[in-house]
Amino acid sequence: MPTPLNQSLAASALLTKSLPLGLLRAFVQTDAAGDGLTPQLLAELKILARTPGLLVACNYGGTLCTAEGISTETLPLAGAAIALRALAALPNTHAAVISGRSLRDLAAVSRLPAEVHLVGSHGAEFDMGYAHSLSLATESVLQQAHRALAETIGAYRGISIERKPVAVSVHTRPAGPDIVALATRQASRIANENGLHFIVDGSVLDLSVVEPSKAGALEHLRSVLGVSAALYAGDASSDELAMATLRGPDMALRVGEGVSVAKHRLRDPEAFSRVLAILFELRRAWLFGEDAVGLERHSMIGNGSSTALITPDAKICWMSHPLPDSGSLFAHLLGGDAAGHFSVEPVKSSQVLSQRYVDSTMIVETRWADVTVTDYLEPAPEGITSLVRVLSGTGAARIVFAPRPDYANAPFSMEARGTELHVAGTADPIILLAPGVTFSITSDGRHATATADVDLRGGPAVLNLRCGDTEPPPAVPVDEMSRRSAVAHHSRRWVHELQLPGVKPSLVRRSALVLRALVHEPTGAVLAAPTTSLPEGIGGTRNWDYRYCWLRDGSMTVNALVDLGSTAEAEGFLTWLGQILAHAPGPEWLHPLYSVTGAPLSTEAIIESLPGYAGSRPVRIGNAADHQVQLDVFGPIAELIDALSARQGALTEGHWELLVQMASAVLARWHEPDHGIWEARRAPRHHVYTKVMCWVALDRALRTAARYGREPLPGWKPAAALIREQVLREGWDETARSYTVAYDSPDLDAAVLHIGLSGLLDVSDQRFLDTVTAVERELRVGPTVFRYRYDDGLPGLEGGFHICTTWLIEAYIAVGRIEEAWDLFDQLVNLFGPTGLLPEEYDPGTETHLGNHPQAYSHLGFIRCARLLDAHQKT
Repeated sequence: MPTPLNQSLAASALLTKSLPLGLLRAFVQTDAAGDGLTPQLLAELKILARTPGLLVACNYGGTLCTAEGISTETLPLAGAAIALRALAALPNTHAAVISGRSLRDLAAVSRLPAEVHLVGSHGAEFDMGYAHSLSLATESVLQQAHRALAETIGAYRGISIERKPVAVSVHTRPAGPDIVALATRQASRIANENGLHFIVDGSVLDLSVVEPSKAGALEHLRSVLGVSAALYAGDASSDELAMATLRGPDMALRVGEGVSVAKHRLRDPEAFSRVLAILFELRRAWLFGEDAVGLERHSMIGNGSSTALITPDAKICWMSHPLPDSGSLFAHLLGGDAAGHFSVEPVKSSQVLSQRYVDSTMIVETRWADVTVTDYLEPAPEGITSLVRVLSGTGAARIVFAPRPDYANAPFSMEARGTELHVAGTADPIILLAPGVTFSITSDGRHATATADVDLRGGPAVLNLRCGDTEPPPAVPVDEMSRRSAVAHHSRRWVHELQLPGVKPSLVRRSALVLRALVHEPTGAVLAAPTTSLPEGIGGTRNWDYRYCWLRDGSMTVNALVDLGSTAEAEGFLTWLGQILAHAPGPEWLHPLYSVTGAPLSTEAIIESLPGYAGSRPVRIGNAADHQVQLDVFGPIAELIDALSARQGALTEGHWELLVQMASAVLARWHEPDHGIWEARRAPRHHVYTKVMCWVALDRALRTAARYGREPLPGWKPAAALIREQVLREGWDETARSYTVAYDSPDLDAAVLHIGLSGLLDVSDQRFLDTVTAVERELRVGPTVFRYRYDDGLPGLEGGFHICTTWLIEAYIAVGRIEEAWDLFDQLVNLFGPTGLLPEEYDPGTETHLGNHPQAYSHLGFIRCARLLDAHQKT
């Protein structure tokens, strides 16, 4: 049997951080049915806790405290006051008390902080000065009513009379039933004779000059605070008027006896105090994330068209379907269990012993003492996602299948059909093939969850989740091994052909597999990352959707694979780019990024229902950078064509035409300002990195033309010289003793290291040496390098970027500082996650990994550094 919760312990926990979940469960279970804390109420509280903006409002006497009484007799229950205060302190959460008491009296007796909105006189008093606005005639009426009450019922035993700013109150709580009935009749008569409103509010009778307006006060608070849902709790007939205004996701709670419109009834204020504590804990967990797993500890599986992320304990926490930028099926990474997950764990609880990739594959194996889970995405026709999970071992495993389509916004049902689970009500068919597994299905009315325990002593259990497949093949467990072997063989054959450096070959191999998994094989596009909105700062707003193909990032990604000897990805990417150019008004009008289908992006939007990783909101889909001007993109594309043709020893007509188009785009627009590589959401500037990349486009076009006897256009060479001369002159800042982010700016930017790395400026030139020193001094912190330190027009902070760290390593090598290059490289290696993956950023202050994961930039930069250091092996 659960034991009652120690109230002081609960209060202390609420005041500090949170109510421990174990205690919360005991709190809920203790005499829950008698209190009114039903499973249905708890389920609805969980939904209410996840609304973007929430108002929690209630009456005072009889709801927040045990009785109405006179001011000196009543204080709020300690637990209720603490919980209400804690709720008010949460982001996007508001608390209010709307009472029949005068505002002055309410403030004095409740002792609630300023964060809790107080409204007195049944909703009429929003400020202390209200009483002074009454006319002399109105004041005279109240005085007359007060005298009449004193003369008629003032001497009755248990009756007391109190003057309020807009009313006269009769307190009847200590009086007997007969006296209460008599006092009620007399007070009603006096109110009628004086033209006053007569209000019965529990044991208090109010004769008021204003009509009861708790409903109006609640609506006013909703409007002013801009909330999306409200909870209102009360115990009196005047509270029913407020409850009647509730709608949609709102919740009404009746405390105590009496006729009510509320769906839920609580026994007493103690029960309401529990509700407040539970609501606080649920909302805190939603807003701030529940024990967020470090980003670098997540592993990715992929098959060339789909990707999924797995936690260290084998929970599928992120997967979208059918395209990378489609709505999620599992979004636990951004919203906890309620956002969808597919979990497996031992029935007999134990710690995870290991998680690893099966050698040279994207197959992930998670092992406990008596259960092993093997996960992979197998190749499937376009539009179909096939996730395979194999459970083996000597113990029993528990499976929880909780899909939540479209970022948990799409309702659905689930049904078992033989050995299959069918998700019904979705745009695409979703079927879980699970031979030999018997599921139990539950639903909260919007979403369903299937759970099962399976004994593995009789052999492995094979779970095959197929999305978008109208005719899934029959599940044959014995056939799984051959399917897995085929997946592994295909991956290992590709890896075998790579030309790996002697420096960290296993990590380079893993990085190459990650980059290959980010290539969308059906189209040739390349994802910057498979995720959206993983924060650049915990709790911050720099959360972006990276599930698209940036022309810059995509070019650099496949170029890194070309360096390792794999050219198919580059071929596919350039084919995809050619198809985009065929429909573009001109190469100079290329967008910075596209969806994998080659279509422009939809409008950037926010998913309000998801709290974000570790409470980092907002969760965004789409990316407004699609509308920016980023003129550096032509350089990496030209560099890719140059490298690919050199690797293949030939230049195709199609690739030459692409190179001509990139050079033409530079001639048309290089002189314009743009938003730059970092996509600052501010006015365009003449960014030094952009100008360098414009020079790179022309330089690589000229070099490739010379290599293969092609005729360059007449304007290429003079334009390249002009750009170079302007960059060297305008990009230098004498005060900073460095090249800087933009012309006429003293601010440093790690990307300006490319002025030397690209070959525009000789690396032995003192200006480049000074630039390397400046970047090191101003932007490097321990194992990481920040992009810049200037105000970019966005709120919040960010970590150092791994790609910037690799640029500094390259710069160290270029200027001969080999020992320092090795030192920083070794520090970077130490930041890799346990399965060899890297997100976008790292905060050296909190030692926290940040940004979308895994990030193509991070892995391609690492590959470049490993290759360069291979020529400078340690002795």
